[in-house]
Amino acid sequence: MKIYRNAKLRQKKGLFDIWVDGEQIVSIRAHEDNTENKENIEEYDVAGRLVSAPYVESHIHLDYVYTANPVNEAESGTLFEAIDKWSDSKSDFTIDYVKALIYKGIYAEMSNGVQYIRTHIDVTDPNLTALKAMLEVKEEVKDYLYLQIIAFPQEGYYAYEGGDELVEEALKMGADVVGGIPHYEFTKELGEKSVKKAFELAAKYDRLVDIHCDETDDSESRFVENIAAEAFYTGLGNRATASHTCAMSSYNNAYAFKMMSKFKKSGINFVSCPTENCYLQGKYDGYPRRRGITRVDELLQAGCNVSFAQDSISDPWYPLGNGNLIHQVDFGIHLGHMMSPEEISHGLDFITVNGAKTLHIDDQYGIKEGGKASFIILDAPSEVEAIRQRAKIILSVHNGKEIFEREPEHIVKNLPFL
Repeated sequence: MKIYRNAKLRQKKGLFDIWVDGEQIVSIRAHEDNTENKENIEEYDVAGRLVSAPYVESHIHLDYVYTANPVNEAESGTLFEAIDKWSDSKSDFTIDYVKALIYKGIYAEMSNGVQYIRTHIDVTDPNLTALKAMLEVKEEVKDYLYLQIIAFPQEGYYAYEGGDELVEEALKMGADVVGGIPHYEFTKELGEKSVKKAFELAAKYDRLVDIHCDETDDSESRFVENIAAEAFYTGLGNRATASHTCAMSSYNNAYAFKMMSKFKKSGINFVSCPTENCYLQGKYDGYPRRRGITRVDELLQAGCNVSFAQDSISDPWYPLGNGNLIHQVDFGIHLGHMMSPEEISHGLDFITVNGAKTLHIDDQYGIKEGGKASFIILDAPSEVEAIRQRAKIILSVHNGKEIFEREPEHIVKNLPFL
């Protein structure tokens, strides 16, 4: 038995003690100084810091991380040039090379409090090298990290010859989620066909759906309506996700307003990648320059689920990124004009409970009696301070195992007035 004492819990007043036995949280009590049978109990003093459910990475490309270099870097900084650059370089990758990249990305995220990851893996490769590497990693890390693999056709279902067949083969091999990228297909009709195909495969193999959708400033790119319609009519509902939806920020308000109720009715999730979306979009603008961030505030007001995600760590699409999702919260609430005290206090939802809903694991997620002992301790006393300071993770506990620990920051004050 172990007790994590003096913990501040999200959206709760006072301090609490979290009692853990093996992999399970057996009790959450108001903090008390006395403990019975102390000789059989180990204690950890949280010291008033915030304890949260682990961070959830709802959108990243682990087969791309740390591949940025002068050869494949997109000089224009645009999405489509980066895809072309990637296409030219990925054929040289081996399973061992991709696994090494994946592990670097996993370490970056896990050391920053992530315990649940949904990763897109490019399957527009006849050898399916990256997928094979990812499936091996998933098995190797299963005791420490929850992984979902998306069969993602980076170069399209139909723009890439046999892309649809490769997606299906990836599902047969063990991919958990059906991906897509309709705005990259040759025509609008082929884009719509790819969305329909994704849902057909999801139904056939009992999988989730997560589609790169309208990642462009083109106000006429409206594949999100196809995703919502397919989710509604197939009954897949909240098992489907529309990622990016950058074009939504360029839609006329009448159309966007009409669609909000349809999105809610369909049940689909949305993922925004704040740093990458604002970097890649607006490249064709002078001033005023668009930010490329979807209508997060309006989606939330309509009752839709929205999460924030990293997307890339130093790859042809985005030169920076570090796996620290609290940076995405910071950027996201700034770019989305969501800075009221109430909005900030719920900012961590974007990388915790909202992400869990997106991965469709919310029934097994969260700090609760009888639940899994999976949580993180932040070096901050509250949600607001955690976001303001971009707080580091002091301890990460997964199913009762302490998997990452960091010493709290200590500053030596040599200034006489401090």
